[in-house]
Amino acid sequence: MDSLPSQRAPLTKVQDIIQTFRPSKQFKSPASYTSIDFDDSGEFALLARTDDTIQLYNTKAGAHAKELKSQKYGNALARFTHNSSNIIYASTKVDHGIRYLCMHDNSFIRYFKGHEDRVTSLSLSPGSDHFLSASLDNTVRLWDCRSPNPQGQLNFTSAYLTAYDPSATVIAIASPPAQTVFLYDLKNYDKAPFASFDLQDTEQRFSNSHGMKVAEGWSGLEFSNNGKYLLIATSGPGHYVLDAFNGKMVHYLRRPSGSTAHLAPGDTLPSSGTTTYTQADAAFSPDGRYVISGNGGQNGLLVWDVQDKEGQAVLDPMAELPSQRPASVVAYNPRHNLIASAEREVLLWLPDPD
Repeated sequence: MDSLPSQRAPLTKVQDIIQTFRPSKQFKSPASYTSIDFDDSGEFALLARTDDTIQLYNTKAGAHAKELKSQKYGNALARFTHNSSNIIYASTKVDHGIRYLCMHDNSFIRYFKGHEDRVTSLSLSPGSDHFLSASLDNTVRLWDCRSPNPQGQLNFTSAYLTAYDPSATVIAIASPPAQTVFLYDLKNYDKAPFASFDLQDTEQRFSNSHGMKVAEGWSGLEFSNNGKYLLIATSGPGHYVLDAFNGKMVHYLRRPSGSTAHLAPGDTLPSSGTTTYTQADAAFSPDGRYVISGNGGQNGLLVWDVQDKEGQAVLDPMAELPSQRPASVVAYNPRHNLIASAEREVLLWLPDPD
């Protein structure tokens, strides 16, 4: 794992190389990682860590680039804005504010205050510097990076996850305890949702047949880039892929190794120690066809082809990508065929030409 090939095959079809990814770089860490994000160019990866630091990696060079410390306020859910030098992240200490940071000189640009409990989700709009935040205070707030005041607010019971669709015209809000996903027209977010997907019967069915807890650890919500699918990642023994238009389940992505031990954003955190929640360990590939995920409590990654065997409820992985490390957070580079995963080590994965 000492070399990172300069060519990252940005034009190669994902289907041609999806089974060939192998770890190319490994970076050891004294603490665990809880979130991961790529900038728009795909050149940089941003990771939040449980030691109250944020780590920046240059994926093009295959090198660690910078460490940012947030000892006073803690950090979670670190996200790039559309300016790769600027990031937002949620505080985990002192208050429940969201901090807007310029990494160039490590100075705060703005604070977004108002949440009265832990922030569980931050989602950037694909087309602007607007973003969504969800919190245990039962609100979802809409923000503009240019203003410290929220542009809007929705009140929910236990809405922990948010997502924009690729066109930035629809927002999805998920309430794991209610086992429901709501879809809103962004221009009319103050009106009733135009669709709601109730997964109670679906989850009940899989809890009986797969030994999972109902609403077990919903950890992530993501639209595929082609707009066809909606991924509900869980810390349980599988993930859900829904039709983004009608909410019908396309597949239950079964993890043969079972559940993970990682806490989801809405889970109750221990009163002491550095244990915290993690974002999803599953993500779509840029073409929207594949889902990459951590392998439960095992090492390596799993891959599912969500276009395979449509109509078959339970889908087993089409491939297992081997490594010597587990993954609690996973992300697929938006511009290049490169995957990043992390638990206590950061792994950069590239297609193996051999």
